Amino acid sequence: MALKRRSLFIVPLIVLVFSLLGGFYGPLVSAIAAAPSSDSSAPTLESEVEGFTHIVSVVEQNEAERPSEEKIYYKGAIPGMLRELDPHSNFFDPKDFRLLEDDQKGTYFGVGMMVSTRNGKTVVIAPFPGSPAYRVGLRPGDIIVSVNDKPTDGLNTTEVADLLKGPRGTQVKVVVSREGAPDYMSFSVIRDEIVRKSVPEAFYIRPSIAYIKILSFTDTTARELDEALAQLDENQMHGLILDLRDNPGGVLNAGVAVAGHFLQKGQVVVSAHGRNSPEKVFTARNGNHGHDYPVVVLVDRMSASAAEIVSGALQDHDRAWILGEKTFGKGLVQTVFPLSNDTALALTTAHFYTPSGRLIQRDYSNQSFYDYYFRRDDNVENLNDVKMTDSGRTVYGGGGITPDEKYPEPKLDSLEFTLNRDGLFNFTRFYFANHTSTLPKGWMPGADVISALRDYLVSKKINFTEAQFTKDHDWIRRYLTKEMYVYAFNVDESDQVFAQTDPEVAKAVEAMPRALTLLQGARRVVGQRMEPSTRAASPAH
Repeated sequence: MALKRRSLFIVPLIVLVFSLLGGFYGPLVSAIAAAPSSDSSAPTLESEVEGFTHIVSVVEQNEAERPSEEKIYYKGAIPGMLRELDPHSNFFDPKDFRLLEDDQKGTYFGVGMMVSTRNGKTVVIAPFPGSPAYRVGLRPGDIIVSVNDKPTDGLNTTEVADLLKGPRGTQVKVVVSREGAPDYMSFSVIRDEIVRKSVPEAFYIRPSIAYIKILSFTDTTARELDEALAQLDENQMHGLILDLRDNPGGVLNAGVAVAGHFLQKGQVVVSAHGRNSPEKVFTARNGNHGHDYPVVVLVDRMSASAAEIVSGALQDHDRAWILGEKTFGKGLVQTVFPLSNDTALALTTAHFYTPSGRLIQRDYSNQSFYDYYFRRDDNVENLNDVKMTDSGRTVYGGGGITPDEKYPEPKLDSLEFTLNRDGLFNFTRFYFANHTSTLPKGWMPGADVISALRDYLVSKKINFTEAQFTKDHDWIRRYLTKEMYVYAFNVDESDQVFAQTDPEVAKAVEAMPRALTLLQGARRVVGQRMEPSTRAASPAH
């Protein structure tokens, strides 16, 4: 009965995926189905689907413990088939599809806080500024004991987050354990629409040099960027640091609009084409309206997709100096096909190419998914994909965006790793249980706080030497400030002070003259290219 109930949904999806897989699974399914034909020709799509449904039937009838449909289809057969295509084609069950839509819209209904697992407990990492959770007094470090009287023991972060979400205006009871509190604390929170900005930070890092951070590319990113630049008064800017580090990408049109804000109207941002997808070229629709200040873009190994579209376009047009690490190399276009039962299929249908024509996607053949995501050689240049920027600089494709100036992320030593993982978080929770959390603006931890941290680490039997603690002093002070600002102020204030003390941001300020030189060179090249046509169009005298 289960197989029949799902057939209206599953069989069309199987037909779609098998038609893409071709010979990957066809011969195998035919063999297992034990229905060989005397005809030696390639199996038909109908026989492949018939073989697959036969296998599912055998599994349902004979497995020692009856498997759920979710295990067979959502977590087994369909993801397994898609993994044979590429690392980014994906199937979304109803829950994941809702999350995808929420991410693209940048909104959802809930209490508004980040949670994570620490030592087997679900812990509040940070309530979002102004959110219902923030207003009722939930704090970083609070251990969530129960949600609406449902204990959180044994639940993962996603399951707890699902309990906190719900219709707007509904109430949810959150019980927490707080360091220093004699008993559990109960909070009644009214759920509301939670808007998470994709452009949370925009301020002047130096006089006339602005800093803007883009976390991801959502439906609202372009509007948020315009608002941030208006707030800063773009006419007064003499330089911009655009931070795309750890930005996983997102909505294509958002990336095109962001890049287009800094380019001239009509300049190419990116193109996309695939086997059954005709080439589509995306251009700057509005242009920069004469705002030709220099730009430095910060990228790292986790800058991907739309973040690579932006950095690649600005690099190819010599509009920005790219600083940091080689980007991820995710240049596959996923088209989302909504299906029945509130599910969806994200299928790779094309590849992205920068304005110069270089491929963004990194090679994923002949390697495991683990190697693709976590192991790569950032120093390899693809000599088969060599292109030129507008001013004639050499750039390479087929492996992400290579920065104009490398700034590798410093490796953490053993003490820094321990502190970054949970040491500073736990100390902050302990510290504010015994001290006021009301701090003045511009506060930085002094010698007394640093000494308290050292004593705390000793009490927790964290292994380190005095020499190591002294060597890491600047790192410790900066990261401790970040953690304590989340607790005493909010996550946005914390991110701002962290950016202001970031050595890579300081390096970007130093690189601003190089960005200006690039911009001036690009202007000369464009002017020289336009000169002959201008002369030809001039009337004879």
